[in-house]
Amino acid sequence: MSTSTRFLRLLSLLQTHRYWSGDELAERLDVSLRTVRRDIDRLRDLGYPVQADRGVGGGYQLASGTALPPLVLDDDEAVALVVALQSTVHGGSSALAEAALRAMGKVVPVLPARLRKRAQALTASTVPLNSSSSAPDPVDPAVLVTFAQACRDHERIAFDYKDAKGALSSRRVEPVQLVNVGNRYYLVAFDLDRDDWRSFRVDRAQNPSPRALRFTPRAVPGGDAAGFVREGLRGSGPPNVSARVQARAKELEPLIGRWFQIEEIDADSCIVRTENTDLRWAAFGLAMSQAKVSDVQPRELRELLDSWIANLN
Repeated sequence: MSTSTRFLRLLSLLQTHRYWSGDELAERLDVSLRTVRRDIDRLRDLGYPVQADRGVGGGYQLASGTALPPLVLDDDEAVALVVALQSTVHGGSSALAEAALRAMGKVVPVLPARLRKRAQALTASTVPLNSSSSAPDPVDPAVLVTFAQACRDHERIAFDYKDAKGALSSRRVEPVQLVNVGNRYYLVAFDLDRDDWRSFRVDRAQNPSPRALRFTPRAVPGGDAAGFVREGLRGSGPPNVSARVQARAKELEPLIGRWFQIEEIDADSCIVRTENTDLRWAAFGLAMSQAKVSDVQPRELRELLDSWIANLN
């Protein structure tokens, strides 16, 4: 790794994590502690306020409010950037949503407190037009970002969690991955107190607190976090949705592929399926296919589509 590449990598690590020990930085950069200290001093010479704790257990963190090179943002631009990223997380394609989530992990931690509050107020007061439910589940951006960072850094985390019945509990977990299902995010993690794997709806989590304890990731049952969430959702919530759509799979994929599994029947038709979703959102998704739809299941979804058609006539 060249000196310039290493320097930029160090800056990126400091911007995306609240606290790093010297040993962790040395391991990530594959250099000595002495080199880490020299690079930290260089950052300070350039005006970056890197805070340091000396002695055993000491480490480094970048102070909030640090400018993001090579961009220099004023207050309004910084807030607009966070709002745009949050909108993409919830409404963009899966690839864009993942990229926006990673970007939020870098931007949000270095915003001054006053800007974080402004951004949170805007996102809390804004509902996207294509919200997948008339009563969307609000996700705190700070919780989402904290979970994403803990997954990335293999760091244990604690949080308060309210289950479907409203019971509140405290959880200590080893987080592995975030999974997007329709308009919801799920955290796949190993629950340390229950000694078993769990998936947690992010909108039901509060007060996440990283524990500064690293762990070696365990293998998710089945080897697939998305598959683990899918299996957990089977049999819960509204019935599974399926329909026959008179269109080719390659035509449907860009239109509804994010929300539906698409299985080609023949050259001109497909079966589309999704699980555990609000039926109004499923009806909207089928309408987005822009094709003739038949064999709709369950019955409640057929009745909902019939009522929409009647209202539009």
